[in-house]
Amino acid sequence: MNYTFCAQTSPGRTRDNNEDSVIFDEAALLGVLADGMGGYKAGEIASSMATAFVRTELAHWLSQAGGKADIQEIRRALELCLDNANHSIYLASRANPDYSGMGTTLVVGVFQGDQMLVGHIGDSRCYRLRGNEFLQITKDHSLLQEHIDAGLLTVEQAATSPLKNLVTRAMGVDDEVLFEINQHHVVAGDVYLMCTDGLTDMMSDAAIASVLRRGSSLTQMADELVSEANRNGGRDNITVLLTRAGDAPEPDRHRLMPRWLGKQ
Repeated sequence: MNYTFCAQTSPGRTRDNNEDSVIFDEAALLGVLADGMGGYKAGEIASSMATAFVRTELAHWLSQAGGKADIQEIRRALELCLDNANHSIYLASRANPDYSGMGTTLVVGVFQGDQMLVGHIGDSRCYRLRGNEFLQITKDHSLLQEHIDAGLLTVEQAATSPLKNLVTRAMGVDDEVLFEINQHHVVAGDVYLMCTDGLTDMMSDAAIASVLRRGSSLTQMADELVSEANRNGGRDNITVLLTRAGDAPEPDRHRLMPRWLGKQ
């Protein structure tokens, strides 16, 4: 299985800074996306620390494993990496008063052969487009999602609820935190979208799916998603990370300029 990656980020139309952070490592078949929160520049620090730590440590482990590790060994390595990253951010928030209470959401995808591991915490998401089916494969750790699960709100009511953006779990807020890690089978032609809530608050799932279905390249898809979210108001930082599975490299291959950014 061959994988190609593309990422795009924007501060949006109302924010002065960008507290989202995104990076991928094509050699390690690894993508990481985070959405920071906290006081003055603290969210930016938290999201940058999260993506840098996970990308560096996990990519190093995957390189050392040399492709011989099975998916369960990779899962364990991912769990340890996320725990260590969380602890690092937590200690930084305790050591510097300016960073007190900082935290970040996180989505990380690791691909091996026809398998994908996706780990996440908070309300940043991962979706999969397979043929004509568009599916959210992560579940938000948010107060809004808890109300939906309890039957207190419908999905339609949730779209305009004031409970938006209230997460129930985040990396770096506590010394220990529960991450969710799931394994998925990958089919050639799949497109995976990781994104922050700056995209999903501005676009419905149907609108996002429409962009992915008509896009001919990952670059085109990423640019169109960010542009449309900005046209719809751009009230938050907007970040997308796209991965396509296939048997041959994509003709229009996009090279991401590394950005270590943040969300207010």
